[in-house]
Amino acid sequence: MKQGFNFYAPSKLLSTGLLFLTIIFTSLFAQEGDPVKGKSLFNANCAACHQLDKKMTGPALRNVETRLSETEGLDRVWLNSWIRNSAALIKSGDAYANKIYAEYNGSAMTAFPQFSDEDIDNILAYTAKEKAAPPVPVPGTQATVESTGGVSQEIVLGALAILFGLLALGLFLVNKTLRRFASANNVEVAEAVKRKSLWKALVQNQFLMLVAAIFFLLSSAYFVYGYLSQVGVDQGYQPIQPIHYSHKIHAGDNGIDCKYCHSSARVSKHSGIPALNVCMNCHKSIYEVSESTGNDEYSKEFYDGEIKKLYDAVGWDDADQKYTGKTKPVKWVRIHNLPDFAYFNHSQHVTVAGLECQTCHGPVEEMEVMYQFSPLTMGWCINCHRETNVKVQDNGYYEKIHVALSKKYGVEQLTAAQMGGLECGKCHY
Repeated sequence: MKQGFNFYAPSKLLSTGLLFLTIIFTSLFAQEGDPVKGKSLFNANCAACHQLDKKMTGPALRNVETRLSETEGLDRVWLNSWIRNSAALIKSGDAYANKIYAEYNGSAMTAFPQFSDEDIDNILAYTAKEKAAPPVPVPGTQATVESTGGVSQEIVLGALAILFGLLALGLFLVNKTLRRFASANNVEVAEAVKRKSLWKALVQNQFLMLVAAIFFLLSSAYFVYGYLSQVGVDQGYQPIQPIHYSHKIHAGDNGIDCKYCHSSARVSKHSGIPALNVCMNCHKSIYEVSESTGNDEYSKEFYDGEIKKLYDAVGWDDADQKYTGKTKPVKWVRIHNLPDFAYFNHSQHVTVAGLECQTCHGPVEEMEVMYQFSPLTMGWCINCHRETNVKVQDNGYYEKIHVALSKKYGVEQLTAAQMGGLECGKCHY
């Protein structure tokens, strides 16, 4: 019997093929990942211990999937297991997991069981991106920009000098020509009448001499008083520090709280100089600034060089990611300095009074180089005590005295002066 043709077989074959191709393409696209999302995940979870092109607490991760596949024969399944629970992989006896664990002195990698396959795909897609080449400056570009910025000040001043020179020469020639013309026509040129000098007239007038003497004495006394009043006042003092520290980048751009570094300001008389270990809390991972950092005065290379000075001072080997034990003292230059006979307590103003650091130190978050913003004179302090209300809300220490003094002065808010802030013994004892 002749076998009949099955019209449904081709359609079944086609459906099966389409299904197979869909699975393949879906798998491929799922593994590609999104490098933009991967960068966000990397910065939030991995950047504390890893960089793409530099060994840190953990290895560099640029093209990590390709490298492990080519050198160790490890696939995506192994990477997923390592990222989600490296400790379990080490405990299972995996050879490469134990090799990495031993190489980094037994530092266990943080487990990320919450990462989905898509999250890991995105992170690996970000690590697979090729390193961007640094921009090559075009020769002559800077000169072109500067030359088109307008006429320079030197050219304007030179043109004015030439103009005044020509004017003076013209007046001299005109005078010479007129005198020659007068001589040729027998015209007599009258000479200037000699007058008594102003100095002689002043000396011979006793009243003017008396007024001038009094004016001179008063003016001298005023300037001498002004000069002596500035003795010991270092407002605007801006020394160069051995390691450049930008308050603008740290407190301004990155929003680091002042009291993170100057922690003793909360509880001590002094605000304190931060230990370099505080700097290393961040700079063990931050070994260079971003490409966008830099300005007309300080370049990215300058900031990177200052970080190297920090490493040299604390004895940090950036290549091996460990301390060498060879440290060097940093001779910081003090900026704010009160005389020995004046007492000032930071904790009393910061914790009790609740003052912001900017009240005395100015807009430090805008200062590239730190300087003394306020005069720190006695008059400046007294004026602040006269104008600043004492913070008495929810403060049992001030409750009783606040009620009594409020009735005495007939006010609801008391200034520091009304609470005894102008007594000599508050600052001098």
